[in-house]
Amino acid sequence: MTIEVRVPQLPESVADATLVSWHKKPGEAVARDENLVDLETDKVVLEVPAPMAGILTEIRLGNGTTVTSGQVLALIDDAGTAATGVPGASAPAILSGSNGAATSAQEAVKAETGAAGKLSPAAKRVVEENKVNPKSVSGSGRDGRVSKSDVVNYLSAKDGATPAPAVPEPAAATGAPAAASAVAAATSSARAARAEQHVPMTRLRARIAERMVQAQATQALLTSFNEVDLKAVNDLRARYKDLFDKQHGVKLGFMSFFTKACVEALKKFPAVNASVEGNDIVYHEYFDVGVAVSTDRGLIVPVLRDADQMSFAGIEKAIATFAGRARAGTITIEELTGGTFTITNGGTFGSLLSTPIVNSPQSAILGMHKIQDRPVVVDGQVVVRPMMYIALTYDHRIIDGREAVQFLVTVKQCLEDPARMVLSI
Repeated sequence: MTIEVRVPQLPESVADATLVSWHKKPGEAVARDENLVDLETDKVVLEVPAPMAGILTEIRLGNGTTVTSGQVLALIDDAGTAATGVPGASAPAILSGSNGAATSAQEAVKAETGAAGKLSPAAKRVVEENKVNPKSVSGSGRDGRVSKSDVVNYLSAKDGATPAPAVPEPAAATGAPAAASAVAAATSSARAARAEQHVPMTRLRARIAERMVQAQATQALLTSFNEVDLKAVNDLRARYKDLFDKQHGVKLGFMSFFTKACVEALKKFPAVNASVEGNDIVYHEYFDVGVAVSTDRGLIVPVLRDADQMSFAGIEKAIATFAGRARAGTITIEELTGGTFTITNGGTFGSLLSTPIVNSPQSAILGMHKIQDRPVVVDGQVVVRPMMYIALTYDHRIIDGREAVQFLVTVKQCLEDPARMVLSI
């Protein structure tokens, strides 16, 4: 029996997808629910599983093709039919190893698939482009998952281990042709080192670029700054981190404090939580806070729905789950859709100060930065405190400078005196 493998139903906000890479070839055996092909949308990579076990008899569309919901991608015939001679299917071949043991091609493919199954979608692409055996790359991710950076590091180390071609010693005056050849060889080698590689943008990277340019072109963006003394937050985390971890099964980080502080500030200044729709200002009476997460494929923003109703533990658990699934490529489009305000933490990469770009159609974004011990004046005394610069980039069309500055002051007050967030004052 032959079954068609079709593009799954794409969400309403996604018109089409790009076929990134096939993991099977015609004639190869597939298992039920085994990933056959990756489809890349503007936001996530979708995996298309095999609807049944059998032989992949035909691939209808190649890598790089733009596809829409319901398109036929391939045909699968069950294993029993394939054994009797399905057109396009090949019977399992017998491979003989050096030890004389025979192994079926199906088992070899299964072993290779097992190694490739630990690759992130971005890593798979680099592996295929550079013809790297995935078994030879050590993964740094959870459960040994191989990321794009792991493959790049492997290729860099491999290239570095290759000895450079020897350049002949300069010839004597009587060997001018040999000297000329040596110079030509050295020049050719130098030019090879200056090679360029043209790589098409992924759909996610292209979408990020489009959104960033759109925000700059359609919004009147301005950034205000402040600094926060995080001693009170550090003291709370030090006092309760073990109990918090034991009771909730998650570490008490900074993001829950900043999320709660932003929610309190958004309640006081609703324009920061609003968006522009035509000539209307849409004031959102809910607080869906996006938290920017960096992945191998680019920056994505999972959304904490109704963040005002979430506990500190709930926020930390949700962020940890989102981050893990985003980097594994299993996050859904619905989890990335919407959001009324965004928080991004460049401090994790060492950024001391920056001006983040608004995630359109939102009207504001808060940027966190690196925590540094700095001398500050407290009650007339110079003391050393853990300080962080915070930045609010906002759409000046609907948010006045006064509101932006007071928003940051409210965030600062909540973080320097966390009891305010408990008492909502």
